[in-house]
Formats: sequence, C-alpha cells, structure tokens
Amino acid sequence: MENRWNDSEVAEYKSDLALRVYTSRLLGRDSTLVLHGGGNTSVKIGMTNMLGEEEDILYVKGSGWDLATIEEPGFSPVRMKHLLGLAKRETLSDPEMVNELKTQLTNASAPAPSVEAILHAILPYKFVDHTHADAVVAITNTENGEKRIREIYGDEVVIIPYVMPGFDLAKLCAEKYPAEAGEKTIGMVLMNHGIFSFGDTAKVSYERMISLVGRAEKYLEKNKAWNLSWEKIESPKKQIRADLARLRSDVSKVSGFPMILSHHEDVKSLAFANRGDIGKISQQGPATPDHVIRTKRVPMVGKDVNEYAENYSQYFKKYASSQTILDPAPRVIIDGEIGICTLGRSINEADIVFDIYEHTMEIILRSTALGGYRALPPEDIFDVEYWDLEQAKLKKGGKPPLFSGEIVLITGAASGIGKACVDSFLSRGAAVVGIDIDKNVESNYNKKNYLGIVCDVTNDEEIMNVLEKTVRAFGGLDMLVLNAGVFPKGARIESLSTADWKRVMSVNLDANLSIMREAHPLLKLSPGTGRVVIIGSKNVPAPGPGASAYSASKAALTQLMRVAALEWGSDGIRVNTIHPNAVFDTGIWTEEVLKTRAESYGLSVDAYKTNNILRVEVRSRDVAELAAEMCGPLFAKTTGAQLPVDGGNERVI
Repeated sequence: MENRWNDSEVAEYKSDLALRVYTSRLLGRDSTLVLHGGGNTSVKIGMTNMLGEEEDILYVKGSGWDLATIEEPGFSPVRMKHLLGLAKRETLSDPEMVNELKTQLTNASAPAPSVEAILHAILPYKFVDHTHADAVVAITNTENGEKRIREIYGDEVVIIPYVMPGFDLAKLCAEKYPAEAGEKTIGMVLMNHGIFSFGDTAKVSYERMISLVGRAEKYLEKNKAWNLSWEKIESPKKQIRADLARLRSDVSKVSGFPMILSHHEDVKSLAFANRGDIGKISQQGPATPDHVIRTKRVPMVGKDVNEYAENYSQYFKKYASSQTILDPAPRVIIDGEIGICTLGRSINEADIVFDIYEHTMEIILRSTALGGYRALPPEDIFDVEYWDLEQAKLKKGGKPPLFSGEIVLITGAASGIGKACVDSFLSRGAAVVGIDIDKNVESNYNKKNYLGIVCDVTNDEEIMNVLEKTVRAFGGLDMLVLNAGVFPKGARIESLSTADWKRVMSVNLDANLSIMREAHPLLKLSPGTGRVVIIGSKNVPAPGPGASAYSASKAALTQLMRVAALEWGSDGIRVNTIHPNAVFDTGIWTEEVLKTRAESYGLSVDAYKTNNILRVEVRSRDVAELAAEMCGPLFAKTTGAQLPVDGGNERVI
C-alpha cells in the first residue's frame, strides 16, 4: 500500500478543508481503496455564522462527487449539533434522514450530504476517512472474517457487524464505538463493507488508512492469498459479433430498454471465465453493498438471459412481498468462449461495471484462498438494491438521452455531413462508430462513446472487420448512416471514362450494398428496431449535366433503399433516404468542383451556393440533424421515404 503524502505538494493546501481535499484525492487515486465514487471523507471545522454564533460544521463528501477529483465545493457543510442529536433518536427512516441532512446545510447550493454523515459526526476526530479497501473486504468476506480482523488489528480497530448504510448503521456505530474504543483505537472495520481511519490531522488520518490497509495486504500475502496468477487462455472464437449482439438484444429486452454491452477478453477476464469452479465462486454475491446497484446480485454465467431473469425474480420473490421486481437483467455476463461482458445505459456505465467486477474477481479469489468467499446474505442484497433511497434516485434521474444505450455506424465520418452526423448522434446519447478512409476519423473525438476506424468501404474484408470491432466495442448495431461517397469532376457522357464510372459506382453504390448486407443481421437484433438512413442527392429526382456517374450511382442507391425498405420491413428495420443539395462545407466540394458546377449552370460561385427557392445555404449540420431525427420516434412509422434538404428546388418540386 503506497503512501502518497508529499510534503512539497501539501504546502499549497493552507486550510483544513483544503487539506481534506488533498488527502481525499490521494485516496481516490488508488482504485484498490476507492472505486467510482465509493468511500467518503469528512472534516469538522468551527465557524461563525451570520448571527455571530460559533458552531461546529461537518464538511462531508457530497453526493455525486468522486474522491479522485473532488474539490472544496464537493463537500457538504452540515451542522454538527443537529447530526449528533439525530444520532440519539431511536428510529429514523432513511428518507427522513436525508431530508434532515439537507435542512441543516449551511450552503443551500451544496450537494446532498453522504448518507453516512451522521456516522462521521459521531466519531470524535477532526478528520475521518472511509474506503472500501479491496484487501480488507477480501478478509471480511470469509467465514472467519471477524476473527481474522481481530488477529490483524487487535484493539486498534472497532469491529462493526454488517448493517446497511444509513441511519441504522450510524445508530449502531454510535452505540458500539464509544463502548469498544480504547487508547490504541485508530480505525473501525465495517464487516462486508470497508474500513474507517481517523485522526486530528489530515496526515494522521490518511497515513492510518494506508497503514491499516497495508497490514491487511501483508496478512493476505503471508497466507498466500495476495499474489494472484492468471492462466493465459486464447479466445476460442475469432468472430463473436453474432453472439454478442444476441446477448445484448436479449438483455435489453429483459431490462426494457436498450443497453450498451462492453466486451472484455483480456488475460484476467478469460482466465476467470474459464475456471472450473466459475459456476460456484461467481454466484455468491457482490463484494460490498456499494456494488449491488451496479452489478446486481450475481453475474450471469453462460448465455441464457431469460433463465437468469427468471431465477433472479424467483430468488428475490420471498423478500419482495408485494414489491415488484424491477429490471431482472444481468449487468455482468461470464462465458468461457467470449470472456466477460458488462452492460449499462451508456459505455461509461458498462465500463464502470467492469471496473467494479474486475476488483470483485480479485476479492473473490483472495477470499477463496483464505478458505472461502462469503458475501452478504440475499435479504441484505435485496434491501440494498431496492433501498428506498436508490429507488428515489432512479426516479429523479430524469429522461435519458434519445439514443441512450444505442449504437450507430456512420460512413464517411471524418468530415462534412458524416462528421456533422457524428456530432448529432453523440449529442443524443448514442455510441458512435465513425469510419472513413481519412485517418483523421480516429482522432476527431476523444470520447469513450466514440470509436473511429480507418476503412476503405469498397473493401469487403475491411467492412467485416469494422462490424466485428463495432460489436466488440459496444455490443451491437441499431442505426446505420450511409454517407460515404465521391463526387467526381464534372464530365459529359461522351468524355466520361469507364474507369471513372466504375470508381464512382464502387464507392457510391457497391460499397453500400456490402455494408447493408453485412449489417442486416445486427440491425435485425436491435432492441429498438434497426434504422438505416442513406444520404442521397438532389440529383436523383433532378440530375444535372456533367454528373452522370454521380447521378446514376445515387439513383441506383435510392432504388436499393426502396427495395431494402420492402424486404426489411418484416424485420422491423426502417430504411429512408435524405436528398441534400449544394451542401458546400463537405469534402467533395473542392474549389475546382464548385467552380465547374457553377459554370455548368452559368452562375457565379456565390449565386450557386444559394440557388434554391428559399435562397438559403444548406449546411452539413442541417442534413445531420434530419438524419438523427429520422432514427428517432418522430419517424417511427416511416420507411421507404425520400426527404429533400435543399432549400426548395424548382426542378424537384
């Protein structure tokens, strides 16, 4: 366990609250202590209020803040007097407690205080640190966990049996800590939950945490339960997009909303998934109550989602009484052929689930090496997952983005209309795969929900690889925007070469046929029904001179769209076309091409740009916004349509 305290760094942190920020970040930087918002810290500070009265304030980590990046506004200032008074009550529901905490904030704009605020208040120390240290949890989650903790720490820690976070836990600690703490006490262990340290300075509290957790690590090492070995196993399947897409589809149907599936076949994941005892060791529950909401009760082993959902519902039925079991879909899937998959409403959610389960795997194996992993009993897991505070949080979450949990593939995504489409779909919450022959497609965005792939759309093998990477990254495919195309230099038919004709047809028509053909099985599995939007051209209904290859290719592509709409309607896939015209902020409109086309109409370049009925310039974003909306609910009952985005064209009208 590394002590990250640095005297030169600490010099810039002058106040007690600033020091609280500093050591909180030190804890947050170590994922074996704190993971994705878990854990909390506090500091007690005396202040003078607006009436000139002295009062003690507990600054405790606020809801929604992560210790790794927390700042001073992330700590909620709560009046200590009221917190200590609440600790003396016999009963208090958690919703009542949360309300009481909010009413005692000295800053109305502060975040909601941690539900463990009362617990922090009753501990008689200025600084209090709480983590879910992997090493400590691995020891507590064994048959003789409490005995082992006593063996490691003696009377230096107070041991608290598991109670769900909230008022009941604070009440128990208020009773047990004063009764059992002694002169040597520097910490407190919550069984199946985590560990507290405290001190009168930030440094003492932090270094006590490091020391306590370090001793747990040494205990595991001494008992040959610290260093884990992972057998290197080659993934038996090279192409798994069909399996992954089916899994994602099944899980999404059970959950009632589309989900992103994140796939992992690293050495650790494959080794764990292929253990002979995986059916046993993975089915004993999450490592801590903080993980229940995100990872569910247990992972799914295998690929039968419906069986898992039925078992999940039956398992909790006796604890639910009249309460409806919500969302019985798994969040972690373990399978020897594909490794480990995690799911969420976004790629960020799915990746958080994996991060948590990656630590859970190590905790399980270390506990197993100590004699056997033992998680919380099912009734406690149910209480956490269906905790009224968590249910209230879900209800307050608001409506998710339009394409939350969905995946779109956009061709020609490096610039122009394609890049604008990436922006439009990202803004609506989709996971986006952008492909282009331009390598800038890889670096245009630095977002977890974007994957850029260099691809020649005329190469069938590269298209197959793109689809495989798409599904491995996000789990499936819901929407397809076919935008890639070439617009050659103007040439009349008598001077058009066969090579130029074939090149245009290859990119604008043949490539799109290949993509549609290979994407169809994935679109068919879309939980929200598949959608295809093809970027056509005004030249389909109103071709211009000197653009025979381009016009013919787009006309043929439109006809392909119409046939696809007829054939794929029974699969729930809708296929539509947008016909833009004169979108000049795209890669195909070079100065030379623009000048040539303007001259063919006897117009200046400026006049050519607004040569439509509304006298407006059509931009890439205009086309992209319509493309995104055509994949949304407004067009849920539309297929085979052709919509112009051209400012109005006399020849078309």
